[in-house]
Amino acid sequence: MALVPILQILFEVDGGLRVNDLMPWAFDKEVLQNNLSYYVQELMIDYGATTTLLIIGMFLAFMTFLKTAAYFLSSATIIPIRTGVVRDIRNQLYQKITSLSLEFFSEERKGDIIARMSGDVQEVENSIMSSIDMLFKNPVLIIIYFGTLLAISWQLTLFTIIFVPIFGWFMGFVGRKLKAQSTFAQTLWSDTMSQVEETLGGLRIIKAFCAEDKMNARFDKINTSYRDNIMKVNIRQQMAHPMSEFLGTIMIIVVLWVGGILVLRYDALDGPIFIYYLVMLYSIIAPLKEFSKASYNIPKGLASIDRIDKILKAEIEIQEKPDAKHITSFEHQIEFRHVSFAYTDSQTAELKYVLKDINLTIPKGKMVALVGQSGSGKSTLVDLIPRYYDVQEGEVLIDGINVKDLGIHDLRSLIGNVNQEAILFNDSFKNNIRFGNEEATDEEIINAAKIANAYEFIMESEHGFDTNIGDRGGRLSGGQRQRVSIARAILKNPPILILDEATSALDTESERLVQDALTHLMKTRTTVAVAHRLSTIKNADEICVLHEGVIVERGSHDDLIAKDGYYKKLHDMQQV
Repeated sequence: MALVPILQILFEVDGGLRVNDLMPWAFDKEVLQNNLSYYVQELMIDYGATTTLLIIGMFLAFMTFLKTAAYFLSSATIIPIRTGVVRDIRNQLYQKITSLSLEFFSEERKGDIIARMSGDVQEVENSIMSSIDMLFKNPVLIIIYFGTLLAISWQLTLFTIIFVPIFGWFMGFVGRKLKAQSTFAQTLWSDTMSQVEETLGGLRIIKAFCAEDKMNARFDKINTSYRDNIMKVNIRQQMAHPMSEFLGTIMIIVVLWVGGILVLRYDALDGPIFIYYLVMLYSIIAPLKEFSKASYNIPKGLASIDRIDKILKAEIEIQEKPDAKHITSFEHQIEFRHVSFAYTDSQTAELKYVLKDINLTIPKGKMVALVGQSGSGKSTLVDLIPRYYDVQEGEVLIDGINVKDLGIHDLRSLIGNVNQEAILFNDSFKNNIRFGNEEATDEEIINAAKIANAYEFIMESEHGFDTNIGDRGGRLSGGQRQRVSIARAILKNPPILILDEATSALDTESERLVQDALTHLMKTRTTVAVAHRLSTIKNADEICVLHEGVIVERGSHDDLIAKDGYYKKLHDMQQV
């Protein structure tokens, strides 16, 4: 608005003065224009034209300072919201990942999940969250600017409106195609991350088979495909600014021509006021452009939200009942009663039964061993005890209570696991051992390490119990990793112990040390052991032989040898 008196002074419209009396203030164009001209006239009489120009310029600078300060404050206010939303999405994703059943991850690639937590969440921040201030700020600016345009010349403004729908249609047309392309590009990003994750996990094999060039070519193919698709998305996105700039310029030219007719031919507008109108019209183009940019960015982010939602909306199959029973101890027995279990084939959606009508009772304090060929269902059977999966038929009972009726955390707190692959975390020995018992004292941790035959090699390390063991315990040997995992189980002190081929991946010396540690661990505990090496389970109270999901033999080691059946055959094959 300061432009009008500046232009009138510079071009000496009406001699640079409008000699009018002050009118009573009212929200009316004529009154406002008159009274502002009156004050400018007073300034010119008192201080002269050049000083008045400086005063109006300083007013303009002050108002611009307020405008830019408001812009900064709005951005500074929205940044904590943007980053907070992204943090919350990542937290939600992580919490959902830890709550989903194991079956979900047998069908999903780890690299794809990592891509959704990194690339997709970042895309939500870049596209949607960066558009939030546009969506709040720009409508306000557009309404104010548009109201001003109507007040200056409603005829010219109505003529201008004709071009706005055309402007919007172009934006929407390009934006609609962007979402589909973005979804495909993000899928390719998942493939890229999956390849990286596979490579890191299998680097030893890649080098052993001299497959570096093969893997490089495979990665280059996926990476180039991602680049080609994201390039198309970004090129289309870059169209927003030039297209809106061009359409805005066309609109200004048309308005300049029509406004010129009103000024020059019909004398319906003053020259300075028409220039002010043009400035206001150009000002409205900026928020409109930002608005159009948001209409491009948001579909791109929505594509990422669809992929994030696939995890967030995934069904948690292992649900705790609202009236779940809470137990704190194990008193009598574990029982499998007519249990059948099947996996769902991801391609055909058919059920593939891996356990069929299993009946088994494991009394408290006894050791039951499960043996059989690979794929006979041994690991699946022990996974049903902590309820990693739910059975299709029959029931698994702890002290006569169906595990589906128990609180999940109560049930799993009674169970300790030692698996074939010792799963450790990139942390210190101390923190890995006390993973299941955060309240454990240093003395208890040391005692657990001694029982697990792990104390000596831990103390020989650089910083003792505070030494970092590397990613997945990569700085340790297989036997050392296994003994740390046994120390972790000892410290948890569970009444039920599940050993899933705990020594099968070890050399003879490590196996002896681990077996000694397991013997200490199994004392006074109910143990279910899955074993390939029959030498490790000779002393089991009962050995169950599984074949194609069915228990075909059961009894003590000596009884089964005497039967001359499956177990005897397995035993003879392992004799040197």
